[in-house]
Amino acid sequence: MQLAFDELGTPLRDVTFVIVDLETTGGAPDGGNITEIGAVKVRGGEVLGEFATLVDPGAPIPPQVVALTGITTAMVRSAPRIERVLPAFLEFAEGAVLVAHNAGFDTSFLKAACREHGYDWPRPVVLCTLKLSRRVLRHEVRSHRLSALAALFGSATTPTHRALDDARATVDVLHGLLERVGSLGVQSLEELLDYLPDVTPTQRRKRELAKDLPERPGVYLFRGPSDEVLYVGTASNLRRRVRQYFTSSESRGRIKEMVTLAERVDTVECAHALEASVRELRLLAAHRPAYNRRSKNPGKAWWVALTDEPFPRLSVVRRPRDGALGPFSSHPRARTAAETLADIASLRTCTMRIPASGASGSPCMLAELGRCGAPCTGAQTVEQYRPAVRAVSDLVEGVDAGLLHRARDRLDELSAAHRFERAARHRDDLAALLRAVDRRHRLTALASVAELVAAAPDGSGGWEFAVVRYGRLASAGLARRGVPPMPVVDALVVSAETVLPGPGPLRGANPEETALLWRWLTRPGVRLVRTSSPWAEPLHGAGGWRSWLDAVDTATALENAGTP
Repeated sequence: MQLAFDELGTPLRDVTFVIVDLETTGGAPDGGNITEIGAVKVRGGEVLGEFATLVDPGAPIPPQVVALTGITTAMVRSAPRIERVLPAFLEFAEGAVLVAHNAGFDTSFLKAACREHGYDWPRPVVLCTLKLSRRVLRHEVRSHRLSALAALFGSATTPTHRALDDARATVDVLHGLLERVGSLGVQSLEELLDYLPDVTPTQRRKRELAKDLPERPGVYLFRGPSDEVLYVGTASNLRRRVRQYFTSSESRGRIKEMVTLAERVDTVECAHALEASVRELRLLAAHRPAYNRRSKNPGKAWWVALTDEPFPRLSVVRRPRDGALGPFSSHPRARTAAETLADIASLRTCTMRIPASGASGSPCMLAELGRCGAPCTGAQTVEQYRPAVRAVSDLVEGVDAGLLHRARDRLDELSAAHRFERAARHRDDLAALLRAVDRRHRLTALASVAELVAAAPDGSGGWEFAVVRYGRLASAGLARRGVPPMPVVDALVVSAETVLPGPGPLRGANPEETALLWRWLTRPGVRLVRTSSPWAEPLHGAGGWRSWLDAVDTATALENAGTP
């Protein structure tokens, strides 16, 4: 099926390709096991730039990987971590077609790193030279390994299992493959993607669904035969992104099935990527589409709260109340945090209801171990129990971090007594609790601000604006280069959604939306234009413990790698 004239798109000579190769510590992608990134940017056969850096994975590199790549633990010790490298690489690759040999491997590690460190994966067009080789050279070569193809096309660089060398070799392989398909009439990027073998006839026929879509950022919704929403996604260019669903860029089984069912694509244009991401969250919650793997219940989180009784205990709840700790993405994580916090504070964990006058029950094991004051036996009065409750509330609200110091002292005692396994468990539980407290302080601080206006550079001399009210996006806009920004800000504030604060720590806001806004607001280059009140985290919050958490992460990585 031949592409229509308006679908021919960008001639290959005008397409910017970024050819990337990664070296890793092995194993499944977890956001932190990249050891080297090499990339080459080309257009029209000309090299425009190169990107290369070693990356500290935070763990020893296994001997078999050292033997393969030559990258040793000593070599990466002074290298930057992936969270510092990632923004620079994403900027280098922005707007380009991403190319790799066995692209699924490299993109899976990059996606995991973005997910782990709070960056949006830009969803570029991805071209796999391995797939293209299998299509073009299927009767010509026995091996489609990069080394074999580099030799076939006379690459000036021999692949060495080092990232930049392999990326340079892949450049020559890409150009050799493009020459082959050019003789077959493939002259544009869209024709190239359509040429790859994973495209079904149904995908090709339904490319009409993208024909009239705008070339603007926004959200798209695939709708089925009964007008039901099948899938929701975001795009910086709606027309280009939706077109990818009808090419080999989207070859996953469930997506092919979704495209087969789709009858229509609706779009919501947005000012910029942040607004699109927020609207995507809200649409996922509203429609719960069957083909989205992301959370279909954003805002449905777990919280840890003190019960309302004379001798309070910690309970895991769905509906947040003032003073609750959270949000947690799962019940087990919330339960673990509750148990850790109760243990540190010596709160009771039994579920029996104890009257203010006390009770005459039998002491449990925790009481015998000195980990509970045993109010169930009458051994502890309400007044004697109250300091432990106050210590929990003070930690959650950021008033006092005494419980954290107490927990660290216990950890030091266990280590000094050479009880290392128990110390490691206590350390990991404390780290998980500390992250939960840190997350709570970050999100509640933002949700407490009645109005906050922020601006981020749009990359072309203009500004992207967001009006945030009580942790929710109330308005979004754009002032392009040369447009005075403050009148735009004033108009956005006047037209912004009215947000009334609700109950609970987040004032009724969706935790995922508030977290998304926090990540955007704390990116490099984002500026606060105005706020109705200071936006600040608690003085005695978890922020001062982040260096301790970094040390824990390093120690855990070393243990997982088997290093004593």
